[in-house]
Amino acid sequence: MEISSRFAGTPLKQYQTIVTPRAAMNYAAAVNDTNPCYFDDQGHTGVLVHPMTAVAVTWEITGKIWEFIEDTDFPMEVLLTQVHYSEDLLFHRMVVPGEPLIIKGQIAAILPHGAGTRVVIQYDAMDTKGSPVFTEYLGALMRGVTCPDNGSGEKSLPSVPHRQDIPGSYWTAPVDIDPMRPYIYDGCTNIVFPIHTSKKFAKEVGLPGIILQGTATLAFAVREIIDKEANGSPALLKRLSCRFTGMVTPGTRIWVQVTGIEKSDNGKNLFFEVLNPDKRNVISNGYALIRTNRQIETNLAKPEPN
Repeated sequence: MEISSRFAGTPLKQYQTIVTPRAAMNYAAAVNDTNPCYFDDQGHTGVLVHPMTAVAVTWEITGKIWEFIEDTDFPMEVLLTQVHYSEDLLFHRMVVPGEPLIIKGQIAAILPHGAGTRVVIQYDAMDTKGSPVFTEYLGALMRGVTCPDNGSGEKSLPSVPHRQDIPGSYWTAPVDIDPMRPYIYDGCTNIVFPIHTSKKFAKEVGLPGIILQGTATLAFAVREIIDKEANGSPALLKRLSCRFTGMVTPGTRIWVQVTGIEKSDNGKNLFFEVLNPDKRNVISNGYALIRTNRQIETNLAKPEPN
């Protein structure tokens, strides 16, 4: 199979949705994030939405992407080969429960890769006035699929700051993944794929058993980073990116490890990774930008009355 980079720039059908307060609470519960801001609806801001809820919003498109690709010539068969390769999220402001979100998407880049072809989908979430809420660059690796040209769209992808070579780690946080976590995450987020809940299906595709969702692993890292580096305030998280480089087996322990912290005019750059029990990276090249406290007001919004 092959896919030409001429399909870079292909638009996706527009989608509209609402993150309900219940869905917001469910996502935080899915990753055992007990931060009260995700559950306490008595405060003046109401329930806050976990930043990683963005991936549950766009999964409503990604999970049936073939229905949203506008180009009828697109080789849909390559979609069967894809695995989640990378994630890059830019939070313009927080999602507000009950607020209508309009999602516009496009295939931003198609690039040759040693193991196949890398395809990046860009999602732009905005409110009904067209103001940006979040932008996601979701990278998929089409295993064994050839890109017969030099690729297209790489220059449109955001760059990640380069970490200075500072030895050692700043802090490490152990996270226990209980055996039921993939099922809880599946049910609470509606991010449904059978390698995470069906032992039979997982073994049929060559896995030793079910594995934890990659976005769940990333959400556990986000939980630790917000608690330890953002004073428990999710509104301070401006940017998040990583590569998925390994699998997490339920019933084991993982380690979130911050390997670098650099102060910047916009706040601070954090570099992190997540390790499995064999001390191998399941998340690599992790990066988070934490805003300063004085910027927080621009990251909160109230939904306009309908």
